[in-house]
Amino acid sequence: MSRVRIFDRDEAIDKTINSIWQSGFDSFSVKGFSEQIGINRSSFYHAFKNKDALFTEALDRYFKESPHYKLANFTKAKSPLKLLTQVFRETCLARSSDPDHKGCMAVNCVTELVGVNEVLGPMIADAVRHSIANFKALLNDSVLKKELPAKTDTHNLALAIQNLLMGLNVMSKVITNEQELWDATKVGLVALNVYRV
Repeated sequence: MSRVRIFDRDEAIDKTINSIWQSGFDSFSVKGFSEQIGINRSSFYHAFKNKDALFTEALDRYFKESPHYKLANFTKAKSPLKLLTQVFRETCLARSSDPDHKGCMAVNCVTELVGVNEVLGPMIADAVRHSIANFKALLNDSVLKKELPAKTDTHNLALAIQNLLMGLNVMSKVITNEQELWDATKVGLVALNVYRV
């Protein structure tokens, strides 16, 4: 019986993120990845089950390391809209600081997998819907804290904010200057009446 080779799981997940972020899910090869981290294919399947499970773990890590993750604690913020503005500002910085200008891995996967991959497509779509729900909850809290008018349509505003975020992440693959990205984003935030400093 062959011995399972030891490898650093965190490092393997980081490599998965970078590989999928750079080249997409479909071009990610179990064989190539196994060789890259120094294990054979049977060790890969023993460690990760399959390519989809590895992707799910990598995407979870990616979300937890993104500026957007800070929004999970919006109820602790005195001003949820200041937190929202800060997260958008940090997103512009993160995207412009990437020397490869890859955009957002999750948004890239929306265009690659939703409506195409029967397993991962719905998972990615659910992640976007979850993000919209989080924006809506943040906006509802902003209404309670009197940052927004009581009559605010928080559902449609949440959709518009998600649209702005996804657009920013796609635009950042072309417009790579941080100030330009922020200026364009700020216009959107101001127009939606959610920009706060």
